[in-house]
Amino acid sequence: MPTYNKLVRDKIPQIIESKGKEFSTKILNDKDYIKYLKEKAYEELDEYCEAETDGEAVEELADLLEVVRALSKQHGSTIEEVEKVRKVKAEKRGRFQKKVFLIKVDD
Repeated sequence: MPTYNKLVRDKIPQIIESKGKEFSTKILNDKDYIKYLKEKAYEELDEYCEAETDGEAVEELADLLEVVRALSKQHGSTIEEVEKVRKVKAEKRGRFQKKVFLIKVDD
């Protein structure tokens, strides 16, 4: 039996069970939940970076967004509040639309 020791989506145990396989899980406390959500964010970001097609990239971005939603809730916020903060930062500092790559700044 493979050992995973990672955070999975809520329906994964039912999917495993429907295939007639046995498994073990536990419910994380809030501290560990945030820890493993952060690990999941890195995992999903790595998978996005490895995506070879636009479709795969969008799939991985959706997974990453799901993790961001869960993290925002754990930090007492909502994805809508995160979006508001994003908009304020975009107004103050801009976005990433113009593809500007900073090489150096002379002091």
